[in-house]
Amino acid sequence: MATKLVLAILLCFAVSSLVSAQGPERRRFREEAQQCRLDRLQARPPSRRIESEGGISEIWDESEEEFQCAGVAAMRSIIRPNSLTVPMFQSSPMLIYVEQGEGFLGLNFPGCAETYEAQSSQSSRRSSRRLGRRVGAGKEEDQHQKVRRVRRGDMIVVPAGTVKWCHNDGGQDLVLVSFLDLNNEDNQLDLRIRASFLAGGLPREALRQFRGSRESRGSRSSEDLVNIFYGFDQELLAEAYNIPSDLARKIQEQRSSGLIVKCEEDMSFLTPEEEEEEPSASPSSNGLEETICTARVQHNMNTQKEADVYSRESGRINILNRLKLPILKYMDMSAEKGHLFPNAQYNLHWSMTDHRLVYVVEGEAEIQISDDYGNQVLNERVSKGNMFVIPQFYASLAQAGPEGFEWVTFKTSKQPMKSPVVGYTSLFRALPQQVLEQSFQITAGEAQQLKQTRSRHTFLFPPSSSSSSSSSRRRFP
Repeated sequence: MATKLVLAILLCFAVSSLVSAQGPERRRFREEAQQCRLDRLQARPPSRRIESEGGISEIWDESEEEFQCAGVAAMRSIIRPNSLTVPMFQSSPMLIYVEQGEGFLGLNFPGCAETYEAQSSQSSRRSSRRLGRRVGAGKEEDQHQKVRRVRRGDMIVVPAGTVKWCHNDGGQDLVLVSFLDLNNEDNQLDLRIRASFLAGGLPREALRQFRGSRESRGSRSSEDLVNIFYGFDQELLAEAYNIPSDLARKIQEQRSSGLIVKCEEDMSFLTPEEEEEEPSASPSSNGLEETICTARVQHNMNTQKEADVYSRESGRINILNRLKLPILKYMDMSAEKGHLFPNAQYNLHWSMTDHRLVYVVEGEAEIQISDDYGNQVLNERVSKGNMFVIPQFYASLAQAGPEGFEWVTFKTSKQPMKSPVVGYTSLFRALPQQVLEQSFQITAGEAQQLKQTRSRHTFLFPPSSSSSSSSSRRRFP
C-alpha cells in the first residue's frame, strides 16, 4: 500500500513537472510583459527601413517597451507598380490594412486544394484573352489557390504560418500596414517578429545596415531575413524536389532585388470577379465548404453605410470583430476604422478586454492617455504615419485637429469592450446621484450635471462652440 502511495505521489509530481515545463520561454515573456512599467508612451514613426528593388519595407521596433508590454508589432510595405512581395509566412497571426492603392493578395492555406483553374473551353479562352493571358500558347494552364483583389480600406486576416504574397497591378504605390499579435496563443515562440521567406532575401548592403541596427539593440541576427531554403544542403534539396542542382541553387539565392521584386512582365490572375458570368450547376457537397479553405478573410472598412457609430456632426466608426468576420474568433483579434470631423472628440474611455495599437491614416489629433495611477503617460499631437499603443485599462481621449482625424485601431481581442466615462452610456449615468455627491464632495446640481452631460451622444462628440478657437491656441508638448 505504501509503495502504491509513493508511486502515485511520484506520478503526480512528474505530471505537474511536465505541465510546468511546457512553454517556459512563453511564460517568461508573459511575466516580463506583466512587469512592464508603461509610464511613458510615445507616438512613433517606423524605426527601420529596408529598400528593395520593387518597394520599401518599414518596421516599428518591437523591442520598444510599450510594444513589448502589449506583445504587438507592426510593419508597413510600400509596393511600387508592377512589383511583387516574395512569398513568406510569419509565426504570429496578423491583420493587414490597405492604406492606399489596389492589387492582388494571395493566401496559401496548408492542405487546401488548388481550386482555381483555367479550363480550356472557348469561354475561358475568351476571358483569358480579355485578361491579357495567353492560354494554350506554349504554356500549361495554371492552377492555384484563391487570389483576392484588395483595395483601399480593406482589412485582411492572415492566420499564423499562412504563406502570403501581394502584387501591385495599379498605377500608384500599394501601401499595406500590418499588425502582428506576438503574444497570441498561436505563437509559441518569443515576442519578436519572425518572418520566413520562401524566395529572395534581404539585399546585401541593407543586410549589413539592418544587422548593425538590430545587434546594437541586442536582438537576434538579421540573417533570418534570407529565405528558408538557404539553410539546406543543395544536393539534398535537389533530391527532395527531384530537380537539377542548378535549379536548387537558384531557389537558395539571395538576390539584390530584396524582399519586394520588380516584375519583368505584366501579371494577371484568375479571379471570378473578372471572369464572364455563366450559369453553372451547384457543386455537390464534399466537406470543402466547412474548412478554413473557404473562410472569408477580407472586409472593407471604408463603407459608410456599414458604420457602427455615426454622427453627422462628429464622424463615424466602423468596427470589425468576430461577428462580422467569423475567422477572427479563432485568432482573438479585431479592429476598428474611425474618422473624426475637425475638432470633434472621441469619448474618454478605457478598454476592458485588450491592448490597442493605433495607426494614423490621415490628419492630426491631440491624444492624451492616463494610467491607473492618474499619471499622464501620453500627451502628443499625432499625425499621418504615427503609431502608438493604448494599454488595457488605460483611459484615453482624442480630439481631432482642424483638418480632421482618420485612424485604424488593431486590437488583441476578438470581441472588444470599452467603458465610456462621458455620454449616454457613461459610468456617471449608471451611478446613483448621491454616490457622485459624496465621492466628489459636490452639490446635487453638480452631480446631476455630471450625469446628464453629453446625454445625446455616445462615443463621438461634436466640437463645442469654443473648441475651434481653443484648439488653435492649445500648446502641444
